[in-house]
Amino acid sequence: MRFGDYLYDKIVTLCFLGIGGLLSGLLGAACGLGFLELLLGAACYAGIILGWLLVSFLVEKGRLEKLEHLIAELPEKYLLGEVLPPPADLVGRRYDQVMGEISRAAVGAVEQARREKEEYCDYVESWIHEMKTPLTACSLILANGGDVRKLKAELKRADNLTESILYYARMRSAEKDTQISMCHVEDVIEAAVKSQMELLMAARIRVETEGGFTAYTDAKALEFILKQLLINCAKYCPGCRIRIGAAAGVITVEDNGIGIPDHELSRVTDRGFTGTNGRRLGGGPGMGLYLVRELCQRLGLGLSVESEQGAYTRITLDF
Repeated sequence: MRFGDYLYDKIVTLCFLGIGGLLSGLLGAACGLGFLELLLGAACYAGIILGWLLVSFLVEKGRLEKLEHLIAELPEKYLLGEVLPPPADLVGRRYDQVMGEISRAAVGAVEQARREKEEYCDYVESWIHEMKTPLTACSLILANGGDVRKLKAELKRADNLTESILYYARMRSAEKDTQISMCHVEDVIEAAVKSQMELLMAARIRVETEGGFTAYTDAKALEFILKQLLINCAKYCPGCRIRIGAAAGVITVEDNGIGIPDHELSRVTDRGFTGTNGRRLGGGPGMGLYLVRELCQRLGLGLSVESEQGAYTRITLDF
């Protein structure tokens, strides 16, 4: 910072000080002070102002140099508001409070973005490992004569994994992709079951559907939700029976499989949670019910999970 720039910044203050000095001189002349006395008073007044300017300039220059040094040393520039020394004046303290709030908001936003990026990278990595399984299985099936039914089941697994990561990638802009319209829920249920028929048959699962109603929702997203529930059943409950009922604005998906331990019920929709059954049976990255929960929130659907270990699992979607 140059002294000329500092003087320009103080131009308004200097103008008022000059006017004050001039008025004081006129008042002194009116009171009968002589020329030398007025000149001496003016010199003292100018000296005081110049001294104040020099001292304040040096103080402000020192503060700016410290600030520039802080900026140069900080690896993350957005953290500057957290390490700034507190100002001495009232207006400066208020500015410091405002900048502190802005800084904390910026830090929170950066940490949130960093966390989401890490979660996305972790999911992509786990998805790649998960994707290797059906691809390897397809290679083995083709190498051993090519059983068409088994091949279709593995290709469906790969297709489901691809659809899951696409929905996860679109999660930030889901509002743009959402298309709300009136649909027949029974048609959506039928489409979801039909799309997973290869997996369900390979897992020896029987599906029963009943009822229906009309609703305003995103049929494509609802079908994806139902498919995720069927995929979970095929993965964790081979040989079970699934009943899907739809009535009075409620869809219920229930199986008579292994169930979920009581202490894990509250966490089954958490991101990356696989639970005891997932670890024992070699479950995937634990994103299925997380995606279901996120989509239900965006569509305004109530989601509840009930289960009794060794007896049943019931998932309810409430419109």
